[in-house]
Amino acid sequence: MRAARYRAGQFWRYLRPAPLSAADRAEVRQALPPALSALFERLAAGEQAHSLTVLRAVLRAAPAAPPELRQAALLHDVGKSRAPLTLLDRVLVVAVTTLWPGRAAAWGQGAPIGLRRPFVTAARHPAWGAELAAQAGAPPLTVALIRRHQTPVSAPLTPEDEWLAVLQSADDDA
Repeated sequence: MRAARYRAGQFWRYLRPAPLSAADRAEVRQALPPALSALFERLAAGEQAHSLTVLRAVLRAAPAAPPELRQAALLHDVGKSRAPLTLLDRVLVVAVTTLWPGRAAAWGQGAPIGLRRPFVTAARHPAWGAELAAQAGAPPLTVALIRRHQTPVSAPLTPEDEWLAVLQSADDDA
């Protein structure tokens, strides 16, 4: 039931995202240098709002979060800007992934064209985002957290794993 409420809220927030306020934009500028802020601007309005929510959840969980974790919170979905998803694409990916995870994984391979595009975007956006962040000069930890943000962490073993767990928890709750 919690998952259904979460997905319904996610759907509504994406359908009707509130524009970022001047204070929101100042918060983003404080966390991201100009080259990374330009990446943030590539995100759709709903993804920007989601990313800011993730950042705030990270800061509640880890007030002393390093700048790299803050940057990753804001940019974890920037890879989606390579092959943007419509609302219908998102619904399709969630439905197929829930009902037929093997089919969704298979469709997530290859080039992001045709009916496979939303599945490839969903599967590959962490790697694409890490590549974009690295090209924009993001620190290695930021790049690694973006790349791994959908990779399960069973037992945090390294400081990077611990920060990744914080990011994943914030993303799951946002």
